[in-house]
Amino acid sequence: MPGHILIIDDDRELAGMLGEYLAREGFGVTSASDAETATGALAAREPDLVILDVMLPGRSGLDLLRDLRATRPRLPVLMLTARGDPVDRIVGLELGADDYLPKPFDPRELAARVRAILRRTPSPGAADAGGGSGTAAAAPNDTPLRCGPLLLDPRRRRAALRGTQLELTGAEWRVLLCLAQAADAPVERGALTQQALGRKLALYDRAIDTHVSNLRRKISAAGGGVQIRAVRGSGYELIEDGAA
Repeated sequence: MPGHILIIDDDRELAGMLGEYLAREGFGVTSASDAETATGALAAREPDLVILDVMLPGRSGLDLLRDLRATRPRLPVLMLTARGDPVDRIVGLELGADDYLPKPFDPRELAARVRAILRRTPSPGAADAGGGSGTAAAAPNDTPLRCGPLLLDPRRRRAALRGTQLELTGAEWRVLLCLAQAADAPVERGALTQQALGRKLALYDRAIDTHVSNLRRKISAAGGGVQIRAVRGSGYELIEDGAA
């Protein structure tokens, strides 16, 4: 599973320490200290995952994330944020980050988050990655799933609404797949966090809620027909418009 990681952080000491740790864990590592250097690194070699700090000199990490999602919608991105600033976390998730990790953190936690994301993400060049990242293991089989006009193809990792493909990030694809597999039954937020992000739901953790919000926006922009309904005290449920 180990792949190539691009660390984008202007704290050279931290980036060096993380690079050494991840290298010992078997990952290849490239580092960049600003958006311009990162752009060159991305052009030179496509990474399997990006670790991106919010605070960068010049163009911010959020600006770079916006560009990444415009050009590489399915490239996994783990944001590093300030522990005391939940706004950066929410904005990063809204812009399409797969997950976030607040500073300071234990490098073992970072490595665990990286592995969790990569376990659920096909390697670059995987055949027909389609509408989002995921792995064949994310579904019990490769049988397409349908909810009204929404069709999910786990084998090709595509989600289409009335034949129009939805451009989803890896995390969004996995959340939607989990909901579709539940077949009109609510899925708890904790279960969604574990299945889609590969970690336990933490106190005040709004990552799943933000991914759901992004999915609702993209489904609405594509014409609707299905909705992700919040179930009080439980979680979320994928239903066809008009369903009871």
